[in-house]
Amino acid sequence: MSMERWIRLIAGSFILISLALAYGVSKWWLLFTAFVGVNLIQSALTRWCLMEKILKKLGVKQSC
Repeated sequence: MSMERWIRLIAGSFILISLALAYGVSKWWLLFTAFVGVNLIQSALTRWCLMEKILKKLGVKQSC
């Protein structure tokens, strides 16, 4: 799987997990959902993504 697909999978998972936690545990988990959204916007504007750096260190290949 390519780097871009991994990033989308992780971001989507984080959002769904934090929404479930907000529903079942505490509404404060919605702050994590907002953080993920802000990070997606930031990475689109600056072309820098921390998750991309982490995945590179784990050996995930970028697509051509």
